[in-house]
Amino acid sequence: QVQLVEDGGGLVQAGGSLRVSCAASGSIFSINAMGWYRQVPGKRRELVATINSGGTTNYVGSVKGRFALSRDNAKNTVYLQMNSLKPEDTAVYYCYADVYVHGSSRAVWFWGQGTQVTVSS
Repeated sequence: QVQLVEDGGGLVQAGGSLRVSCAASGSIFSINAMGWYRQVPGKRRELVATINSGGTTNYVGSVKGRFALSRDNAKNTVYLQMNSLKPEDTAVYYCYADVYVHGSSRAVWFWGQGTQVTVSS
């Protein structure tokens, strides 16, 4: 019904920058929040940043001041700009979207496939 396609990620040295994007497509009526989680092996998936339909953002404390999440509602796309990256930011980053699908009365979360971000020291 709904697909989330992530782009970006990769390998960067500590202090560097990366940008990841996530585009939602399919049978979308509207999208509430979108954002990113991340996960490292053996640990729980951690919320990184969210943005609601009005553009209000929230960040986990460890990335505040370094990451910036933005959204293009016309394209159903979010962009996570990651600056001053640290080795502890290394993880698989997963995009999510809280979507009202056409014909449904409740919103459902959809997930992207994940993109690897590796920060070398």
